[in-house]
Amino acid sequence: MSKKPCYILGIESSCDETSAAVLKDDRVLSNIIANQEIHKKFNGVVPELASREHQKNIIPVVIEALNKASIEKKDINAIAYTFGPGLLGSLLVGSSFAKSLSIGLKIPIIAVNHMQAHLLCHFIDQNIEKPDFPFIGVTLSGGHTQIIIVKNFFDMKLIGSTLDDAIGEAYDKCGRLMGLDYPSGPLIDKLSKNGDNSRFKFPLPKVDGLNVSYSGVKTSFLNFLSKKSKPFIEENLVDLCASIQSTLNKIIINKIVLATQKFNLKTVVIGGGVACNSNLRNELLNLSIKKEIKVHLPIKEYTTDNAAMIGIVGYLKFKEKIFSTISQEVKSKLTF
Repeated sequence: MSKKPCYILGIESSCDETSAAVLKDDRVLSNIIANQEIHKKFNGVVPELASREHQKNIIPVVIEALNKASIEKKDINAIAYTFGPGLLGSLLVGSSFAKSLSIGLKIPIIAVNHMQAHLLCHFIDQNIEKPDFPFIGVTLSGGHTQIIIVKNFFDMKLIGSTLDDAIGEAYDKCGRLMGLDYPSGPLIDKLSKNGDNSRFKFPLPKVDGLNVSYSGVKTSFLNFLSKKSKPFIEENLVDLCASIQSTLNKIIINKIVLATQKFNLKTVVIGGGVACNSNLRNELLNLSIKKEIKVHLPIKEYTTDNAAMIGIVGYLKFKEKIFSTISQEVKSKLTF
């Protein structure tokens, strides 16, 4: 007798992407993402505008996810949603919708830590090798840079983080200094492909332990550019991009190596939006060869904020009957 499938509706609304996904067990049937273009003219996410956009997008996105998965609301077994970390207004839109739908359908609700989901997206059924526990987890995004010991699906311990800017934030700030549009990370990555990453040198910060710092590099970059003319920046843009990208990536890569040595672990799992950076991916793959470290990189569809990663955590929790209550509050800040 075949096992009855479990359908999970995942909802993600932590920042400026409204996303809904449907999973059949650990397999993604749909993963719909609505991006918010409105923030580009402000060179960063405006929280109030983000929450308003979520309110406009949430229902159409969920309907599209259900339609693409070819299921109806009555087929859903549980709803997983992001309860933190993130922008409070944005989180409230997703959580309120998820809770209301769970009440209406009389099905369980599952609160998911957004940062844990970035790592556990590797356990989606996608015909690639899954990580073995324990491993070093590394989350790299616009709001977070973290190194974590992951013992199992629900036992994670933070062992290092940024003391100031996150790596994605540093990319955006350095991009703005060069006159690039927001978000600058993908533009720097694209321009760097034609640049010389050894042309300009910027100092690597000296931070003890497994913590990282990006504010010093940003200040060094600012001081360097302040002495240059606009034509100089325009004429040397690809080399500037390649050089600052190499520096920003080296900072976290050095700490990843240190973490594997300190804890004697040879498996590293990467998650978060910056995980789609091509230079970082290449350097990590080179690292896996040189240091004999098993590096798991997410497929690019699951690097940015998306509901599929929320759904897989929901499925893993559903199997263990780890459910949440309607009174569960959203959290702007949340640790492991």
